[in-house]
Formats: sequence, structure tokens, C-alpha cells
Amino acid sequence: MKRAWKPIVIVAVLAAAVACWVYYDKQRMQQTPEHQLDTTLNSMPAWQVLKEQDPAFQQRIRAQILDMQKEGNSEQQIIDVIQPQILHLQMSRLQTAPDANVVDYMRANMEQTAAIQKVSDDACFRFLYPDVRGGINPMRVLDKTMMQRRMQADADMMRAAYGNNKHTVTAQERENAIADVRPIMKELAAKYGDDIQLLQAPNKAAGKEKVSCDMVQAMWAKVLTLPEQRAAGVIRLAVSELE
Repeated sequence: MKRAWKPIVIVAVLAAAVACWVYYDKQRMQQTPEHQLDTTLNSMPAWQVLKEQDPAFQQRIRAQILDMQKEGNSEQQIIDVIQPQILHLQMSRLQTAPDANVVDYMRANMEQTAAIQKVSDDACFRFLYPDVRGGINPMRVLDKTMMQRRMQADADMMRAAYGNNKHTVTAQERENAIADVRPIMKELAAKYGDDIQLLQAPNKAAGKEKVSCDMVQAMWAKVLTLPEQRAAGVIRLAVSELE
């Protein structure tokens, strides 16, 4: 399957929230860095799930954050190092999470994307494609309610992936996902013409940040109108190629 169809633009907001603490949570400066970090992390639902499911991973991330802070790394540098690790773990969890949680996870991600584009097209593009032009910290541009909604969706998905209703991906699910994506991409190609290639090559999107953000949202909006089981299958197939 061609990779062009799947602009996977999921940001691990837990990493952004953690990095923001390092520079923003000044009211706790009288505490030790370790205590400040633990106070912040323990208030995040997804962090609690990590502690339950993979304590070794959780401790490694915690140590890495503290080491980077002590070395004087910037907020964005911490995000850039921590985010891919958390994202990789979350992508694997999506494979076994129930359909409803998978769809809600993506819907929350797209709600964030739409909100960030209201700030600016450039911020939206950086949010979606941090490897191209440098990312942003969504904690600094989104309201608290939006961030809490996203972090709860993350936590619910991760917990459900280990629950009694754990999902198993089948060959039929993957075949259905490929079939479901084809007409969606055909519609997008008809609407956006040659610009659809930017989904595969966002590094060529200079001056076309708005259309890039619009296409990503248009594609996932169409996926999310599919029946829940089919939409979840498309999402799982897309993220499986990121693992």
C-alpha cells in the first residue's frame, strides 16, 4: 500500500505537557526538580496508566526528563526527545484497543488540530509535522479543557488496550481498511489536485501550510464518518506503519 494516503499526525501530548512543566510551572520552584516533576506527572491520567502497565518505561522517561532539564535543554528539545518514545508506545496500544477508544483517540487529536489552526496555519503545520519545521507545544496554545480532553482520551485508550475487550487485528480488517481508504483519497485528489502530494512530502509545503492542514483534517474527517469498526481499522492500519 502506498504511504501517500496516510498523513499520520498524532502528537504525544503527554510529552508536551511534561516539557511545559519544566519552564512554566514556576510556582513550584521551591520544591526539588524531582518533586516538581512527580507532582505534575501524577496529575496526568496517561502517566498513571504508564505506571500501571509499563513501570520500567515510565521510570526511564522520568529519568530522561530530569537529566535533560539538568543539562539545560530547552522545552522543545525535551519534547522532541520524549515525544517519539511515548508516541511509539501509544501506536502499539492502538492495535489492541477497542474500536470506540481508537476512534475517540483520533477524534480528540483532530479536535486539537482544528483548534491550533485557528491560532495560525503555521502553528497547525508545525503541530502536524514537527520533523519538517520544528514543532510547537500545544500546552501553550490550547485551553486547559481541550488538553484535559485529549489526555483523558489517551489514558482511556491505553487502559482499554490491556482490558477485557482487547482487540485483535485480522487480515480481513486490514483488507477492509485499504478498501475504505481508496475512495477517500480519490475524493481528496479530485478536490486538491497535485497538492495531495504534500501529504507524502510535507517538506515541500512552504507557502502551502493552510492547504496541508486542511487536507489532513479532511482526510481524517472522512475516515471518522465511517462506521466505528471500519474507522478504527483504518486508524490501526495507518499507525501500524509507524511502529
